Amino acid sequence: MPPMVVCYNRGCGQSFDPQNNSEDCVHHPGVPFFHDAYKGWTCCNKKSVDFTEFLNIKGCTRGLHSNEKPPEPEKRKEDPSLVDEPVPVEVKIREPIRPSMERPSFETALTSLDPWVAPAFRKQIDEMPAVTVKKKIPTDIAAIEAGTVCKHGGCSCTYEDAKTSDKPCVYHPGVPIFHEGMKFWSCCQRKTSDFTAFMNQAGCETGKHLWVSEEDESKTIKCRLDWHQTATTVVVTVYAKNYHYAKSYVRVNPIRLAICLVFPQQDGNQYNVDMELRGVIDVAQCKVQMFGTKVEITLVKGEPGTWAKLDFPREKKSEQQKDVTNKADNSNNAEDNDSDVDLDDLEPTLRTATITEVTE
Repeated sequence: MPPMVVCYNRGCGQSFDPQNNSEDCVHHPGVPFFHDAYKGWTCCNKKSVDFTEFLNIKGCTRGLHSNEKPPEPEKRKEDPSLVDEPVPVEVKIREPIRPSMERPSFETALTSLDPWVAPAFRKQIDEMPAVTVKKKIPTDIAAIEAGTVCKHGGCSCTYEDAKTSDKPCVYHPGVPIFHEGMKFWSCCQRKTSDFTAFMNQAGCETGKHLWVSEEDESKTIKCRLDWHQTATTVVVTVYAKNYHYAKSYVRVNPIRLAICLVFPQQDGNQYNVDMELRGVIDVAQCKVQMFGTKVEITLVKGEPGTWAKLDFPREKKSEQQKDVTNKADNSNNAEDNDSDVDLDDLEPTLRTATITEVTE
């Protein structure tokens, strides 16, 4: 019996007798392809994602067995002339880091900024009649109605009777601030993004309840101040209405911002802010715009960079300076006390040694 030979046709793999070759070879005349997780044959477009199923796909053509390996598909030869030449990489030399600008004194002379006033707002203020506001007489505690809510921020206590005033009032002495999605009080600055959690924040000071608002008796107006920044500017916005554009002013020096808004319809009360800025600004390029609902101050940074906060807390800084001054004074006093000692007054103490003879 002649030896059997394995058929090399793709998809067949059976053994046959070369001397008795019949047309019972079922194979794929095409070539396999693998694309996007699919495996198939180019001749019949049968494909599958499973490799075992791909190997078990029956041939699409019937013919004679062959003991010669089919030619491999020619690989595409790249023309050297068509190959893109590598693009030279441009190496950029980084500029040396510039030293930060020197901060001038906080007491440097202030420059008043000439504001741009919106025409509609100017007309509104010019046509506004003079109003004399009468101050409210403090209400007697006996005349307070039951159910009156305490006017202190953060305190939700309601008035029931005279004994209610004896209870301590836990409140926030500052004002609420909403900045870049965060909500917090200016006094304790416990920041949160949830409004309910902000409303439920316990106060940071304890005092007496305020059943009658003292806004009319106060000479200070409270306005909301917000700010945002870009790479080159810092924009400070004060939200206020019915302020007088001619009597109000904005003054700056390289590290200081002073704002004064006058409200003629509220007995000439004022909103005042005087802060030390975090960075240095270019006074000549700063500008002010006054609208009916806000004052927008654009401060141009003297050097590029990001400010972590808008200002430095002046009160905390002064306390630190006091502590440093006190420590310096104490150290100076200690040095003065040491210098009062005259070395000539000290008597030297001589230690005597006793020699003992040892006899054997």
